[in-house]
Formats: sequence, structure tokens, C-alpha cells
Amino acid sequence: MFGTRGRVLVTGGAGFIGSHLTERLVNDGWDVTVFDDFNDSYDSRIKRDNLSGVLPHIKLIEGDIRDAVLVERCFVQGRFDLVVHLAARAGVRPSIQQPKLYMTTNIEGTFNLIDSCRHHEVGNFIFASSSSVYGVNQKAPFSETDPIGRTISPYAATKLASEQICSNYSHLFGIRTRCLRFFTVYGPRQRPDLAIAQFCRAILDGKTITRFGDGHSRRDYTYVDDIVRGIMSSFDDKGGDYEVINLGGSATTRLSDLISMLEDALGREAKIQQAPEQPGDVPLTHADIGKAQDMLGWNPTFPLQQGLQSYVEWLRMKKTLV
Repeated sequence: MFGTRGRVLVTGGAGFIGSHLTERLVNDGWDVTVFDDFNDSYDSRIKRDNLSGVLPHIKLIEGDIRDAVLVERCFVQGRFDLVVHLAARAGVRPSIQQPKLYMTTNIEGTFNLIDSCRHHEVGNFIFASSSSVYGVNQKAPFSETDPIGRTISPYAATKLASEQICSNYSHLFGIRTRCLRFFTVYGPRQRPDLAIAQFCRAILDGKTITRFGDGHSRRDYTYVDDIVRGIMSSFDDKGGDYEVINLGGSATTRLSDLISMLEDALGREAKIQQAPEQPGDVPLTHADIGKAQDMLGWNPTFPLQQGLQSYVEWLRMKKTLV
């Protein structure tokens, strides 16, 4: 197990999950370098605000993980003990519109990072994968041992391909890798394009929300603090050289029920506009977390209602400050 004050690179460290992890690492005494390109997938000022509380305590490299020269320079200077790779072009629907951007960023970027680990003898690499890799899985809950024969979005394909790159480098070069499959992460600082964020802002503003499908699709929601604990639990030297691990809430919630819970948390009724199901969206996600429990000693601790209330309180505060 790593002690505190090791040197860690967090890619995508200014994003939703990354900024929460960065804060926790700083508070625990790690020497943190954040690598982020502050791209235009959403307002970059949001990401800069995410890091505002820890900026004096970290090293910040602004750049694109597709830039192999910059990545190499980062590793030369950083002499890292550990890499946590969260940077990616995220989201199923945008990946259908811009598949090449997703392929180059997510696959080539992952390769650049783990290849630099090889050349600079960084023996530990943690990769943020996604429940999207399971596609339309025929059994639930989803287990890491389930066969994956067909992803249904470019985003999911890039995550699965990146897992395989991690597997190759672990096998060939002895890099200890952990591919953590996140299940629908939510909480303060959630990306503004995600459903909970969109729904809450629209309901607060009295605007109409769009519900895709008949409301019966189900998701396994995971609070961001639980995800951060899961990531840090994977720092421990448990398991084999290469492991794939689900991190999820281990419960499913229908979309229509989620909207009702948000109405309760916000104290307002939603105006709902029905729309067809979107290409690339899966009908169900549901994590089997037995491996995370056994290997990492990890369990989710935030029930969905509690997590949504925490998010709503944060959102009201941010709207008050704007």
C-alpha cells in the first residue's frame, strides 16, 4: 500500500470526479499533479472553479493527453508513483456525433499515458472505465466476468478498447492496472449535460424537462464521494496485476422514479415533455459489487435520496452565488 505523500498524476483532475479526488488526495498529503485540457465539452470556467480551492497546493499542466510530447515531458518532470487516468471525452450521445474525437482522445490518450508509465517505470495505473461497456447485457446485476460481445456507442467502445490496452501493458510490462467501471456517478459538480443536473436546473427554473423513452429505463446511481473512496481503495496492493472492478450503487432506479425523487428534493413539480429513446442508451445498468467488496473492502454508503438532497443543496448554493 502507498503511504501518504506519494507523487500522483490525476488526468482530468479539474472535472467532476477528478476535482473531488484531487481535493481528497491533497487533504491526505499526496503530491498531486493535475493534467487537464479544459476543453469545450462544457464551459471551461466550471472546471477552473472546481480546482479553485486546491490550486495553490497542486501542480497544474494544461494540455491534451493526445499530445505525446507533452505527456512525456510531464512524466520526466513528475517522477510519479501512481497515475489515475480520469481524462476522457465523456457521454454516449455526443460520441455518436463525434466518434473520431472520442476514438483519438480516449484510446490514443490512454495509450500515451500507460506507455509513458512503461518508459518511466511507473508501476501503478488506474483507469476510469464505464458501465457503458456492458452494452445491452442480458443478465443483471452486471458482473466483471460477464462476456461483452457488443457495445452500442462509440464512447463505450473506447472504454472497452482502453481496458484492453491496460490488460496488454499489465501482461507485457508488469504494470499493475485497475480498470474501474463507474456506474452513473452523480453529486456536487456533476457535468451540466448529465440528466440529474439538467433536470434539477430546469425544474428550479420552471422549464420543461425532456424524458427520453417511457420512463422505465433503470440506472444504478453512485454518489461521487463513494466513487472517490473506491478509487483510493484501489491504491492498495490487493489482487492480481490486472483487475476490472465495478463501482456502483448496487441498486437500480427507474427514470420516472428518479424524476419524482428530484421533485421531492426540490419541492417543485416537473414539467415533462416525452421524447423517443435515444440511440446508444441502454435500458438498464446494475452493478454486481461483490468483487469491490471482497478485494477493496468497498461499499457504497450514500442512498440515492440522501445523495440527491446533497446535490440539490449544493446546486441551490451555487445558484445563489451566481
